[in-house]
Amino acid sequence: MEKYLNEAIIGNKNILATFSAKGEMLRLLYPSRDNRQYLNFLHVGLKINDSNIIYLHDDINNSYKQYYDTDTNILNTEISNTYFEIKILQTDFAMLKDDVIVKKYTLINENTIPLDINFLIHSELLSDQNNFVGSKVIDGGMLQYAHDFSVSIFSKNEKLHSHQLNNSKETIGTGIIKDKDYIGMSKDSSISYALGTLKPNEKKEIEICILLNDNKKSISEVENEIERIKKIDLQKEYHDTKSFWRKYVKEHDGLNLEEPKTEYEQKILEIYIRSILLFPLLTNQTTGGIISAPEVDEDLNHCGRYGYCWPRDAVFITRALDILKMEKEAEKFYSVFCKKTQSKNGMWEQRFYTDGRLAPCWGYQVDETASVVYGVYMHYLYTKSEKFLKDNLQMCEKAVDFLKRYIKEIFEKKENPEYESKYHVSYDLWEMHEGIHLYSLSSIYAAFEAILNIYKVLGKNVSDFKGGNRLKNEKVAKSSKEIESLQIRIKKYINENLYDETKSSYVRNEEDKKMDISILGAVVPFKVFAPKEKRVINTVERINLTIRTYTGGYQRFEQDHYMNCNPWVISNLWMTLYYLEKGKKKNAKETFDFVLKTVGKHYFLSEQIDNATLKPNWVMGLGWSHAMFILVLEKMKKAEKE
Repeated sequence: MEKYLNEAIIGNKNILATFSAKGEMLRLLYPSRDNRQYLNFLHVGLKINDSNIIYLHDDINNSYKQYYDTDTNILNTEISNTYFEIKILQTDFAMLKDDVIVKKYTLINENTIPLDINFLIHSELLSDQNNFVGSKVIDGGMLQYAHDFSVSIFSKNEKLHSHQLNNSKETIGTGIIKDKDYIGMSKDSSISYALGTLKPNEKKEIEICILLNDNKKSISEVENEIERIKKIDLQKEYHDTKSFWRKYVKEHDGLNLEEPKTEYEQKILEIYIRSILLFPLLTNQTTGGIISAPEVDEDLNHCGRYGYCWPRDAVFITRALDILKMEKEAEKFYSVFCKKTQSKNGMWEQRFYTDGRLAPCWGYQVDETASVVYGVYMHYLYTKSEKFLKDNLQMCEKAVDFLKRYIKEIFEKKENPEYESKYHVSYDLWEMHEGIHLYSLSSIYAAFEAILNIYKVLGKNVSDFKGGNRLKNEKVAKSSKEIESLQIRIKKYINENLYDETKSSYVRNEEDKKMDISILGAVVPFKVFAPKEKRVINTVERINLTIRTYTGGYQRFEQDHYMNCNPWVISNLWMTLYYLEKGKKKNAKETFDFVLKTVGKHYFLSEQIDNATLKPNWVMGLGWSHAMFILVLEKMKKAEKE
């Protein structure tokens, strides 16, 4: 079943759940944001009078309206069935302290005749030979379980009317389910609740809880947990959750945006608030690891999956976290996650699970390693915590030592083509081309600049970590001198090998020499070159001629065929940052406005925009996109003061 577009996202510190625009829960992840995903599907429907099942997420007579409670991660989906003239308000949220998703349904009979209603839930969990799923009837619902997880679905107040643990798919369409067995070996099962007759204008509520656990508890302990959850006042839980998220937004309003006076400013504010609410849902609260986005393609039909932590992506996100007064979360990424995931030789691999374990990879990207060192210093610039630098100095030095060896090999290989490299050739940041890339070289340059600045900040206190003052200071002085020399060589290498005189512009690599939005990385954020340098200006002109589409959106690079050559949100935001750096506010507004007019319905930023419809078409709630948006807003605010 294809379910590529997560239109809405909710969660708490352990749970991440995504939904379609029609209120169907698409994914349910626990206890981390990346592993494991439980649902193949969870369908809710009604049998009204003598009808077959009317699925709330999919019926020809249904119309939909979806929205969040203001400044929260509480999702509402209004479903109106015009045939039976019944309206359903579905409210979904994650409890704050318990691993529970609450699904509240309010049904209103807008018909002139009574409606007899049976409420049905049909759930199928993902199952395989190593994770065989069974099911069991429990008080008020059903328990679906495997060796290392269980999902309990139950009503707080309603008694179970009927159930079908086996062969549910064969009968669910009729809206009539029945089974003699209380326990079964099926991965999909269904339950129903008889809500009785709704008179015209009458309202009825049913509250459904979905309890998740790692199945380390005994069956009696799980049943006791269900009983405890049933005693919770869900209305109070709803109000507490609403208050929590609204307070969270206020506490993390790092840019202190002014009250919007126009629709344009209101849209900026809405994306800003949604970014604040999204970041905690992407972050592992224990390790600080941050997923790129909620998963979209488990079957690898179009990509290598998104529900992992790329150090590079996370570094951009931590910069946004610092702006939004989430300094502790940003610090945890470096002080816990990065320390845990650094290889013995000083590098970081392509991507990881957020608990720090190595995720499936297909190649090496040197900018992952360089970005972490750069990010450590950028975090310091916000916090001014020398203790943070001291705690992470050894990690950074190991990474820089690796980068020094790596860049020396590039220089050696250039001078001696027969030289056999010790290190694997690097992919570009798009993970599509292996070679020597301008962006990667720029990131190494910035990592070197970062460690030099770290040494300057720590000064004589560098000696506190290992060895005596004299030995440490001599080592730092020698290393600093070498690093400064390597920076000069990097810049020279770029100018001699990655500037195409025939195009009068920098190119992304020596092989295909394509224009690429990541070339801007040499200016912002890595500051190898200044924005007003002639060669940089020529390059930007070339970018505008080659990868800017007729809609005003920018692709990643020339002939980018991934997902139909569409513009990327970060490409436009990257161009916006460049123009702001250069002081071209009018140009910056033009590139920024494309992002505003193509944002998703809930103000989530996607990875890409369909160039024909100007709607998001791939990966909603991309952390990198939201991070770049926050960086742009910060830069705009500074520009207003200048």
